[in-house]
Amino acid sequence: MPTRRATIPATRYPVERLTLDNGLRVVLTPDRSAPVIGVAVVYDVGIRSEPEGRTGFAHLFEHLMFQGSENLEKLAHFRLVQGAGGTFNGSTHLDYTDYYETLPSNALERALFLEADRMRGPRLTEENLRNQVDVVKEEIRVNVLNRPYGGFPWLTLPPVLFDTFPNAHDGYGSFDDLESATVADAADFFRHYYASGNAVLSVSGDIDVAETVELVERHFGDVPARPAPERPSFAEPDLVAERRVSYTDRLAPLPAVASAWRVPDPINDFAGYLPYVVLAEVLTDGDAARLVERLVQRDRAVTSVGGYLGFMGDPFDVRDPTAFLLQAHLPPDGDVDKVLRTVDEELDRLATDGLTDGELARTQARMATHLVLRDTDAVLGRALRMAVLEQQRGEPGLLNELPRLLGEVTEESVRAAAATLRPGRRATVEVLAGVDR
Repeated sequence: MPTRRATIPATRYPVERLTLDNGLRVVLTPDRSAPVIGVAVVYDVGIRSEPEGRTGFAHLFEHLMFQGSENLEKLAHFRLVQGAGGTFNGSTHLDYTDYYETLPSNALERALFLEADRMRGPRLTEENLRNQVDVVKEEIRVNVLNRPYGGFPWLTLPPVLFDTFPNAHDGYGSFDDLESATVADAADFFRHYYASGNAVLSVSGDIDVAETVELVERHFGDVPARPAPERPSFAEPDLVAERRVSYTDRLAPLPAVASAWRVPDPINDFAGYLPYVVLAEVLTDGDAARLVERLVQRDRAVTSVGGYLGFMGDPFDVRDPTAFLLQAHLPPDGDVDKVLRTVDEELDRLATDGLTDGELARTQARMATHLVLRDTDAVLGRALRMAVLEQQRGEPGLLNELPRLLGEVTEESVRAAAATLRPGRRATVEVLAGVDR
């Protein structure tokens, strides 16, 4: 019997696109409902672009972009944004690095000036470099080395699933690689990747499109034109046999496990990829989800379970190769082998018997609602998502289509996706608890 179809909410955010003579792509999405703007600049360089011997360099360079620029001394960016009542930050991902601000709409020109100034060139000095190397090392100590489950599974699982350096290496970086970085390395990284032709500027919120275009051209139009570098392929073959590793985390109070399977190309086979996004939610989102009901509530084999696409948890901002992930924390006497067998049983049951009436519709409606309300409602979230969609797909307006596309995923395609998640294609990392109980 066919399952009921979901009623899917829709968004109709306007989208204006242009490209400056220097190659900078610009996306504008006006929303006059509140006097707030979000400004984002996304560069097409991330962890996968790092050369061997320079692990962690993309993230280190993100830090350097806040240490002053062509016309601004160190800390000026902080002072000028916060002085206008705004907030700012940046982040490094597998395939891109972003920089962004949320500000009152009357500070639009200030934000554009700040981003254009550092696009022309950050202040790359020995003092700034050494200082930020120390800051990044401390971040690694806090977030990875001295934290329970630090780096699990986003740093620990890729080297099990993948073989090539771009896909498998530690994106935070080794201390040796970070300490050996030079100003010349940073300058070369900037010249190669931080070109106007390799960037997208996105502005969302309370803007007049014509006035914003004029301001963008005023501040970014004279940034020297440099073309985007040729992006290499990071493709590699799928697994032909199961892989599994374990390690002891001296700070972990409970054992844990995470598994990953390769999925279709999220850019070039989006229709084939979307069923896996829905499948992750069917399995793990909410008390009625299949693995939550079976592993947490009935068997009490795990204390928590989650599923998602992409090692950094966002299914719509990653290129190929990427993965479907499941992760769980177990009680002190938990049995990882039993958990993996149960996952296989539930995947087989879904692939063979299908979904219950209303299960798919309920999942799709919840996903669409979250996408509309949580992920795109805020002007900054909209600016960031549209910038990445422009960069990776040339389709910032896809943001409006995602709820509908998720709602069009069929039960047959979800069942087919579940059928591909076989043990022989699985990479698993097991965390052994190191805390004495």
